[in-house]
Amino acid sequence: MHYPEPIAKLIDSYMKLPGIGQKTATRLAFYTLDMKEEVVNDFAKALLSVKRDLHFCSICGNITEEDPCEICQDTTRDRSTILVVEEPKDVMSMEKMREYRGLYHVLHGVLSPMEGTGPEDINIASLLQRLHDEAVEEVIIATNATTDGEATAMYLSRLIKPAGIKVTRLAHGLAVGSDIEYADEVTLLKAVEGRREL
Repeated sequence: MHYPEPIAKLIDSYMKLPGIGQKTATRLAFYTLDMKEEVVNDFAKALLSVKRDLHFCSICGNITEEDPCEICQDTTRDRSTILVVEEPKDVMSMEKMREYRGLYHVLHGVLSPMEGTGPEDINIASLLQRLHDEAVEEVIIATNATTDGEATAMYLSRLIKPAGIKVTRLAHGLAVGSDIEYADEVTLLKAVEGRREL
């Protein structure tokens, strides 16, 4: 059975989202059809607003409505420390913790030879420029504990250390409440490497 064109287009649009297959897209499309018109209008406005009203901070690369972003403008933050993350959502996760008071730098990806992503494809050049222009004492690398995240961390470390700036890496290992028997080898290795004295 062929769907009417508006529903078919909506299903195709939903399928462009990550993790959404044919069945889920169809269910979402019919759910949208049953929504009140003002709710659909608000949803459409929110989608357009994300594309029109947000851009990347010219300093750190985080998403923002104003440039520079709130964090870069905040004079109470520790300007001697920059925490490097892969994506803007990682900044939001770190900020929820309410403990880190330094600055950020968003790479917008990681080095991935398999996908053809090199140093020129992510936000590395502006990080190096910041390190040259600002009085940074420590760079904390907070890329994910994946092969590409580790490779990116090592690459950045080799670029930054010759400038005499301390480079640290977030600790990785066992999650709180997890059992050792269910952890994979890499997680266990990182947990042993990141051990500390009690």
